[in-house]
Amino acid sequence: MGNVNQTPQQTSPTDDQELEEQESSSSTSFTCEICIEPVTLPNKKFKNRNLCVHPFCTDCMIKYIQVKLEDNVADIKCPALTCDHSLDPLSCRSKIAHQLFDKWCDVLCDSVVLGFDRVYCPYRDCSALVVNECGGGGNLKRCVCPNCKKPFCFRCKVPWHAGYRCEESGENRDQNDIAFGVLSERKQWMRCPTCRHCVELVKGCAIVRCRCGIEFCYKCGKKVDHHWCNCRRSSTICMWVFHLCIVILVIWPFFLLFTALTRKNQHH
Repeated sequence: MGNVNQTPQQTSPTDDQELEEQESSSSTSFTCEICIEPVTLPNKKFKNRNLCVHPFCTDCMIKYIQVKLEDNVADIKCPALTCDHSLDPLSCRSKIAHQLFDKWCDVLCDSVVLGFDRVYCPYRDCSALVVNECGGGGNLKRCVCPNCKKPFCFRCKVPWHAGYRCEESGENRDQNDIAFGVLSERKQWMRCPTCRHCVELVKGCAIVRCRCGIEFCYKCGKKVDHHWCNCRRSSTICMWVFHLCIVILVIWPFFLLFTALTRKNQHH
């Protein structure tokens, strides 16, 4: 009779998982590091989505999560001293009460909102929470409430003050002032930085002179000096050319005098 070679039987991944479950179920007892009580039931051991498996019983972890949520802690860390993993809310959903899970979701949403600039709509019939998710809240001014569709100022938290600066929005304005502000905003009129009168530029240079005698730039609204403004690159180049010409005009007579004295000394 010939010899028959027997090949070892290969196990599938499913069989490996069943073996691991049998091995884990065989060690059914552990000591919870929170209550220091022996636990014998395998389903009482808390598992954090297999991110970390520490000897904590489920009852202690539920109390731990409840205490953290009462302190409005959204990112709940594992109570192990040497562990930096956070508890996964979805893996804890089946172990905690529905009310506790809903509160956890609310705290997580609040923590996300706190990371952005936010205001409440200033209109009394709305008062909806508006979050600036794009950043740059210091530069954001006019925005529209997504709930009531009314415009308001994100910076000073009042209804939109068309045609007026934020520092002027607190002043009492009647309906005529509000209507004039809306008209000046639609026409894109510019206010004098000194007397705050509206000026309309029909045509010509962007540097205009107000009736109070102040010259300012019609594009950026800033007061200018020597008819130059830094808001445009061409104006900046012209300003530097102007200053260079002044320097040349001041230095040129001294250069001519120095040249004449040099030639006179050479003749002697």
